[in-house]
Amino acid sequence: MKSLFDTVSRSCAKVVTQSYSTSFASATKMLAPCIRQDIYNIYGFVRFADEIVDSFHDYDKPTLFKRFEEDLEHALTDKISLNPILNAFQETVHKYDIDPAHIASFMKSMRLDLTKLDYLTDAEYKEYIYGSADVVGLMCLTVFVKGNKEKYESLKDSAMSLGSAFQKVNFLRDLKADFEGLSRTYFPNTNLVNLDEASKQRIIEEIEEDFAKGLAGINRLPIEAKFGVYTAFRYYRKLLTKLKRVPSAEIRNTRVRVPDYVKASLLARSYVKYRLNLI
Repeated sequence: MKSLFDTVSRSCAKVVTQSYSTSFASATKMLAPCIRQDIYNIYGFVRFADEIVDSFHDYDKPTLFKRFEEDLEHALTDKISLNPILNAFQETVHKYDIDPAHIASFMKSMRLDLTKLDYLTDAEYKEYIYGSADVVGLMCLTVFVKGNKEKYESLKDSAMSLGSAFQKVNFLRDLKADFEGLSRTYFPNTNLVNLDEASKQRIIEEIEEDFAKGLAGINRLPIEAKFGVYTAFRYYRKLLTKLKRVPSAEIRNTRVRVPDYVKASLLARSYVKYRLNLI
């Protein structure tokens, strides 16, 4: 029975989320049960695409990615895939009528990671961010508003800003892995070999602006999504706070993380604010 296979597929998406990102999994658990699984399904899809281009160095990554693209196309057309992650994702896509253009933009940015090492202009940088992060925020937003077009339109700019902020924090945190391990530089007009305080501050100010726009949208999210998204927001803000304290000369050699006890504290404080209607 396909219903059993669908159940197994959803379980796989949840396991992928819990295995690859304990922070995102914790935030997702704070979403209402009616939308939680669909966010697992989206995360599973984007994580697998990202793993192909970032992690499978001993394999033919272009071939693996092309095969994944073809399997994705068949999954969306046929409404089934023997890849359980794609099977779970297509279920969410069809359930909420997620815009195919968002999926295409995401895959375009992931494909760039196979060959492109430098982002030399703001236009290139913004296009990559849009595809790798903003559209993921828009896919999640489609779920959060349960397909309501009017609510979606009113919140989409904030969702994109929040996606951008999360991605840029990841870039800043992962400078060493991206630059030394993958030979990639995402920030344009920035010398990552000798990152100075002015360049670091410019990046941080950009992220802070994105966070401010994102928070304005969080305040207007449906009740089913607000607490979970705010939890993720607080976690990434804490990461940025820690990154601010690292000297620019050291940031490429330091991978900042938020300890579990701090995450627990952030969760507790976020819950209090949520219950007191302070967000």
